[in-house]
Amino acid sequence: MENVSTELAKAYYDSVKELTEGEIVKGKIVSLTATEVVIDVGYKSEGVILREEFKGVDIDSLDEIDVYVENVEDEEGKIILSFKRAREAKGWLTLVNSYKEGDLVEGTVFRKVKGGYIVSIFGVEGFLPQSLSSFRNFEDEDIMPKSFKFQIIKMNKIKGSFIVSRKDAVRAEREVSRKKIWENIKEGEIMKGRIKSITNFGAFIDLGGVDGLLHIADMSWKKITHPSEIVAVGSEIQVMILGFDKDKGKISLGLKQTTPDPWEEIEKKFPADTVIKGRITNIQNYGIFVELEKGIEGLIHISEIFWAKKFVNLQETFAIGDTVEAKVINVNIVGRKISLSIKQLEKDPWEDIENLITIDSMIKGKVVGFGDGCAYVEIENGLDGIIYNEDISWIKRISRAQEVLKRTHGYEWKVLGIDRSNQRVILGLKQLEDDPWPEILEKFPIGKVIDGKVVKITNFGVFVEIGEGLEGLVFSGEIDKDTVDKLSAGSELKVKIIKIDPGSSKIGLSAKIEQEASEQ
Repeated sequence: MENVSTELAKAYYDSVKELTEGEIVKGKIVSLTATEVVIDVGYKSEGVILREEFKGVDIDSLDEIDVYVENVEDEEGKIILSFKRAREAKGWLTLVNSYKEGDLVEGTVFRKVKGGYIVSIFGVEGFLPQSLSSFRNFEDEDIMPKSFKFQIIKMNKIKGSFIVSRKDAVRAEREVSRKKIWENIKEGEIMKGRIKSITNFGAFIDLGGVDGLLHIADMSWKKITHPSEIVAVGSEIQVMILGFDKDKGKISLGLKQTTPDPWEEIEKKFPADTVIKGRITNIQNYGIFVELEKGIEGLIHISEIFWAKKFVNLQETFAIGDTVEAKVINVNIVGRKISLSIKQLEKDPWEDIENLITIDSMIKGKVVGFGDGCAYVEIENGLDGIIYNEDISWIKRISRAQEVLKRTHGYEWKVLGIDRSNQRVILGLKQLEDDPWPEILEKFPIGKVIDGKVVKITNFGVFVEIGEGLEGLVFSGEIDKDTVDKLSAGSELKVKIIKIDPGSSKIGLSAKIEQEASEQ
């Protein structure tokens, strides 16, 4: 019996592994608690590892793990094991045996420290200096815990430490990407890029190590005024390679070319005389742009908006976003232009002008502009009217219509005639009153002497008021210079009627009355 016990004891001790501090051995997970993991490594006692060493590891899915022997037997007779140190030791061996300074390696940033970050590579912690991180303007959640490529800057095999650089890794990655792009680039290829910067003429796109130019003309099938209408800095887009020059390092890109050309078969979509509805996208002094469909715009020229109105403030009449109905009048595929018309949806009022306007009738309208010797009027039915200076007043000589008439002010007019060639109604203002000249001729016969009041003094004569609203001119030859020097506006002056011309509303006066009397 004693021999049997001795043999069993010998067999037991033969089955127990000999462990050495600092070695890495295989261990089987026996049980799990809230704080500990119990490991059987084939020794006479089981080892315990704190559960916190397994942070980030799905321990429930593991049966066997590598562990590091820290102490074969502590004061309580337990084996002290470490999962973390085993992983670090294995990771360090992988790192030093497979990589050298200058190589790229993938790692995870998991903690921020003073002056930089702690990076884990194969379970080994290394240091990433802030100056080499390339994480400027990054939020912490965009960095930790995230995986990146790093370049090994320094590796201390004795101390088991290393320093990495994300900045140099990015530079190296871009160089590799740049070479790859130039080796494989093809016209017509679609590539993903990021908007790097925007200028007035286009945008520069980072294709992953190589920059290309996306010209404003190649951004959209529709007309745009600035690249910012289509792209934004930092956004990613799909672009087409339109052309490239390896020697000069230039790449031309296209965005609109990645979508079908909306101008293909445009004549079939919008033939002439088609009535369309569209949204106003732009308003200029010369007309309004209307979007017919995405990428297709047409122009309604100001001359195609109203049959009658020639003076139109488009900004006051229309607003961007308004929906308008118009007729297609021309499609220019080569010039990529579509001409539209609003007025052609209605009948031209000048085709039936006699039924709209009657000569000698009274009509209302507002002054909308001034010309040389005339004023332009928008009459109440929308037609254009014109009044010439000589039809403004019976007795005043009008050199500029704005001396009497006010822009945007409404007046009542008399229809004097119809100018079909220029599509204008000829108007009169003075004709609303009786012609006062027969009465003036009777009241102010030639030779009559009158006490007048000086209105204005010019270098060619003196204007004198001889009745309410009635003025005459004393030419410089009909008044002594000494007398003129004594006059001012409002001065009284005795004058004689020497000439009256009702057609030109002119009355000629003379101030040499006493001189003529003495000569007689």
